[in-house]
Amino acid sequence: MKVVIQRVLQASVTIDKAVHSAIHTGLMILLGIEDQDSDEDVRWLSQKITQLRIFDDAEGVMNLSVKDVDGDILLVSQFTLYASTKKGNRPSYIKASKPPVAVPLYEQMIGQLQQDLGKTIQTGIFGADMQVQLVNDGPVTIIIDTKNKE
Repeated sequence: MKVVIQRVLQASVTIDKAVHSAIHTGLMILLGIEDQDSDEDVRWLSQKITQLRIFDDAEGVMNLSVKDVDGDILLVSQFTLYASTKKGNRPSYIKASKPPVAVPLYEQMIGQLQQDLGKTIQTGIFGADMQVQLVNDGPVTIIIDTKNKE
């Protein structure tokens, strides 16, 4: 799994010209899934996300997690995180999982994040044409790949 995590002051997903979900202070997360991903990837990544200390403490040091600041999470599936641009100018998405594999893992990630965060998270709709708006705070943007745990 790959994620792009952005610390936000606000974020929203609009589908068919209507706001589907929105958050204030928290994390906007774009999630890519590949066929090799597993339950273990979901559990590890969810814990990493909810415990990642990227919010400022009283001294202005990034020392608090989204849980510590009672922040929200907006999770959106994004197969284009697995784009390969090695050949030509049209990206290939062959590494991205197809819906029969990706949807159950996406739903599992939603449940795991809710469990680890201790509250409901907001989401997009898998496979929908979505418009995502956000105000990146910092800016703080972090990329994590469960196949490269650094």
